[in-house]
Amino acid sequence: MAEAAAILEALRSIYDPCCRERGISIVDMGLVRSVHADEAQVKIELILTSGWCPFATRVLSDVRQVVEAMPGTETASVEIVWDEAWTMDRLSDEARSKLTFLPAPIQVQDRQQYIQVHSPQPGSSQREEVASDDR
Repeated sequence: MAEAAAILEALRSIYDPCCRERGISIVDMGLVRSVHADEAQVKIELILTSGWCPFATRVLSDVRQVVEAMPGTETASVEIVWDEAWTMDRLSDEARSKLTFLPAPIQVQDRQQYIQVHSPQPGSSQREEVASDDR
């Protein structure tokens, strides 16, 4: 029988398709609501970030394949839960830091200065800046 902690660790190898390039797993996204292991039967409940997620079937299939490949597991039931909405509160600290693009407004003391410092300068591109940093 696979333990819930081992199952969660295995699920860290599955990435939310929208966040794969940032290396954020479905566990860190907070998509795994629950894991129940009873003998060789495993039941997993997932929460989607959106009911319109075009990758839902892929995530369900990936979860089922990973869990059923674990020693001591015969079957895995994977279900989407609709009675609870996903919120950003479900993100792990690591995922939150990877998805944070801007500081909290209260952290910016001078809005105009922040915009000026972080805006691209006329005539330059990010590619040119990267190339000059590499020299």
